[in-house]
Amino acid sequence: MTPDPGTVVHNPSAGRFEIVQDGLLCELVYHIQGKKILFTHTGVPPALEGRGLGSRLVRAGLDYARAEGLKVVPLCPFVGSYLQKHPEYQDMI
Repeated sequence: MTPDPGTVVHNPSAGRFEIVQDGLLCELVYHIQGKKILFTHTGVPPALEGRGLGSRLVRAGLDYARAEGLKVVPLCPFVGSYLQKHPEYQDMI
């Protein structure tokens, strides 16, 4: 079954969270090392910027990390900025 457009999908085999919107892929790329999750890249095509898709991806990634008991390493500047604005995730860093 194909997810609804705009739904965040976890694709562990690719190491990313994804949203497909208007046929374009948005992604939050990660690597797991031991008990840490390293978020390395958030990508949203220019045509989709400003819709909050990057924030939705990061929130999904952080919620996954919390559920799995992983510490977060924000190598991606967008993830780092998101964490600064959302104190509810500070305990995960």
